[in-house]
Amino acid sequence: MTLKPNSTSLAMIALAGLLADQASKWAILMLLRDADPAFITVLPFMDFVLVWNSGISYGLMADHSQLVRGGLIALSLLIIGFLLHLQRREPQPWLRIGYALIIGGALGNVLDRVVHGAVVDFISLYGFGYSWYVFNLADVWITLGGALVVWFSLKGDETKQG
Repeated sequence: MTLKPNSTSLAMIALAGLLADQASKWAILMLLRDADPAFITVLPFMDFVLVWNSGISYGLMADHSQLVRGGLIALSLLIIGFLLHLQRREPQPWLRIGYALIIGGALGNVLDRVVHGAVVDFISLYGFGYSWYVFNLADVWITLGGALVVWFSLKGDETKQG
């Protein structure tokens, strides 16, 4: 069986990622918005903790001005448009799926910035004296999509090889 995602299935992947991200953020907001302290221990190495990220990864550019927020939204939309362009031109199925995952995650974080003025982050992983930054499902989709794009870009298109 050959994997041949079409435009509809790629849009469904992006939409599923967006909806899962937004549903998880809605649930966290309902659980933790007024909680004190605002965290729930889920596993011995994971908490759900409500963090409002007005910046980008690792809280960079966490300026609360409308100009920065608008700039991040505009930049994100430009990148999403560029990824859609790459996706349409890409013959490799797994690269196209990777782009769809990135697009779905990026849309989730853009929607947060538009609706809340900041991205809702809530997954906190830790262990052995170390703690990772707090993230959300959109970040997971972006990371998985990015990994697919890198892996299959380096691997090459096996359908063209002898």
